[in-house]
This record gives sequence, C-alpha cells and structure tokens, in this order.
Amino acid sequence: MAYTRGSKDDYDLWGRVSGDSKKWSWDALQPWIFKNEKWTLPVGGRDPTGQYDPRYHGKTGPIRVALPWSSPDEFDRNFTRNAEVQQEFDEILDGNTGKPVGLTWMQYTIGGGERSSAATGYVSTRARARPNFSIVVNARVRRVLPTTAKAGGRLDIRTVEIGSLLSNTVLNVTARKEVVLSGGTFETPHILLNSGIGDKAHLDSVGVKTIHHLPDVGKGLSDHVSLFTTFSMNANATPVDTAAALAQWEATRTGPMSEVYVVARRFLWSRIPANSSLWIKHQDPASGPNTPHIEIDFGTPGPALIAVIALTTPKSRGSIKLASSNPFDPPLIDIGYLSDPFDIEALSEGIRLTKRWFSGPVWDGVVTGYSGPDPDNTTVPRSEYESAVRDLAGVFGHPVGTAAMSRRGNGAGGVVDSELKVKGVEGLRVVDASVIPYVPSAHTQAPVYILAERAADLIRASW
Repeated sequence: MAYTRGSKDDYDLWGRVSGDSKKWSWDALQPWIFKNEKWTLPVGGRDPTGQYDPRYHGKTGPIRVALPWSSPDEFDRNFTRNAEVQQEFDEILDGNTGKPVGLTWMQYTIGGGERSSAATGYVSTRARARPNFSIVVNARVRRVLPTTAKAGGRLDIRTVEIGSLLSNTVLNVTARKEVVLSGGTFETPHILLNSGIGDKAHLDSVGVKTIHHLPDVGKGLSDHVSLFTTFSMNANATPVDTAAALAQWEATRTGPMSEVYVVARRFLWSRIPANSSLWIKHQDPASGPNTPHIEIDFGTPGPALIAVIALTTPKSRGSIKLASSNPFDPPLIDIGYLSDPFDIEALSEGIRLTKRWFSGPVWDGVVTGYSGPDPDNTTVPRSEYESAVRDLAGVFGHPVGTAAMSRRGNGAGGVVDSELKVKGVEGLRVVDASVIPYVPSAHTQAPVYILAERAADLIRASW
C-alpha cells in the first residue's frame, strides 16, 4: 500500500534500456505519473501541511493517495530532530518528487479511511457495467496461440487458450486487434513459455514445442531483498484495542484501522557513502545519483523496535522456468536472492547505516541496543555472519524484469520493445511489472500504475 514512485533516474534508465527516451523517462512520463493518482487529505480532517508537496501529486486519478490519519507524535519529531543534527541524513518534504533520498513521510493508497487499489480504482462497478468488459472467473490462461501467419514469416498471436482446473473445458478466444498479457512477473513468462515462446533449449527440455525462440523470457528476475533487525528501546508499546478500533472505523472511517498502524509514519532512503570500501570491489548498480541504495522502514516504538532494511539496488538476478509441459503446473521460480556478492555487502552497509541513524544524540537513553547480524562484530566469523544474513533475509514482494523491455531488434535482448510489443511476433503486447528491466527504488505499485497508464495511451495510438 506504500505509494512511492522511486527516483527520476529509475525512469530515465527505462528510456536508455529501451532506446526510446521520448516514451520512457521521468520527464516524458510526467502526464502519466500524475494521471493515476488522486491526492486525498487524511481522513478525520487533520492538516498535513509540511508533510508533502502538493505540486507533485495528481488530483483526478482513480487511485487515492493520502498521509496517515494520525498526527505526528514525539517519536516522529525525534526523527526530524535526528535528521537535523546528523549531517549524513537529510529530511525531505516529499519522497515522490523524483529525488527521494532522505527522511520523509509515508504515503499510502488510502482514501476516506479505506484502501484504494486497482480493484476499486480501475475495476469499479461502473467499469464492470461496460458492455465490452467481461471477467472470466475460475479460469486460467493456458497459452497464447498463433492465429494466422503474417507475410515474412512473423507469427500473429491473437488467440488466447483458456482452461480450468474445475473441468476439462478449453475455450479459445481470438482478439480482433491484439492481446495484452498482464499476468505479472511470475505468470506472464509462465504463459509465454507454455505457449512455446522462449528459449528453445529450455522448452525442448520440458517437451514444449518452440514456436518463437526468444531467449530472455523468464530471465532477469529482480527484486528488493530485505533484512529484519531489532533495536531495544526504553519505551512502552501502546497496544491497540482492536475491538474499539474496529468500532471507530465502522462509525467514522478513522482510527488505527484507517491506516497502516504497525509501522511508523516515516521512511528513510539513503545512499551508501562514497567512501565505503564497498566501491573498491563493486561498481554502483544504482540508476543514478538520485537513487537510494537502502530503504529503512521503522516499526512502532516499544521495548523492541523493528527496522526493516531493504536493498533497493540489488545486482542478484533470478529466473522463471517451466516445471513440465502441463500449463497448470506452477513454474520453477529461482528468486536468486543474494546470489551476487554485492548484495550481502550492500546489506551490511545498510546495517551500519541504520546503526549510525540510531547513534544520534536524539536517541540517547531511548535506543539502548542492537540485535541482529553485525558486520563489525569481529568475534563472529565472516562466514557465520553471512549465513545469518541469508537466514534472516526476506522477500519484499517487488519482482520485475522477466519479460523486460529493450531496444528494437533481435540482437538487443529483452522480450518486448519500447511499445511493449513482444519481439518477433504480431498481435501480442505485455503490460505489467515483468517488462520493467530493473527493480526501481520504490515499492512497485506506483511504477506499475504509471507504466499501465502510459501503455494504455500507446495502445490507443496504435488503433
């Protein structure tokens, strides 16, 4: 539910990778960056002035975005004070300006005390009432199939094969103009591979006939990796009376149930210092100087405070492969977390950064200790430390890249071109997170909305 766009450099990278900065760059995407959003004041009527910059928010889109219902408290003010006294950390007014490095306030896809989602914003009751809008339930896309052969030998892929585990019925539907595949980072390559579109050697190994050799399908899987750490605090937790909170929400749509109350109201995005020894061995994978390497999400205060450290610029890559020729068999997902040595070293810098954050004078007598893997604990062998990091590392749920966009041409790699059309075939386009070539320094909800809004206009322009 966090609404974070990432850095302007992330989107400029899309332009460089696709070879089309006129379509894909921070400046080129400005209309669509605003188009999906409807900025909403916090439920309950509090004044959020000084917690966001209204110049960087849309006002008419389908997805409502707001700051938390609750007002800043002493814990929040300590964050501001700490940023003021520690030169390494800046406070920024709004994390969605394209330059997110610093301490800022969380923004969520919440409006009127309720979650705002793709389901409520785009698949509304009004949308479902359209005569040309149908939803097939209890069914799955098995494959996309050739419809006719185009001149020059290019396949025309406009037929969708739909099946169900509940029956043996198979239904083929053929589009008049084109098929838009939006299965997501895991399911889009799964469908393409089941259709015979992918690496021929892999398809041969599972008995799927290749209709179009496209080697990068399912490759390039990228996601943020996170690490949960704990700091002991001289503070008491404030328990939430869930029954009372639910009653308040049902009556007024306010209270703890109207916000994400298990985390603090602040984000910290930071870059690994330029003088870190990390850069002696590794090149910087960040998309540019505005891109943070580390995101820190803080829990609520109590005897123990959770700090989730996320690496926003991972080098590790995973893959999606077929387990068999049965379209209903789940794919083989190799997340690939921490497979590149950079990622463990970068997470180590994230731990150091978080410890430095809580070493500021503001936290004297408040934060009393750290519990978790410590890269600077010389009494623990490095191998044991790295093993602990691997054991505690977790998924952040922002996978991208398995049908990545790239320049036009068969020698450019990738799966789709800058118009998101599958390379080497006609009639088939992909619009979902799988086309994003590198995971952005953001929770991927907002980037996918931006991508989808841009894609919708590309499709309109084609027809």
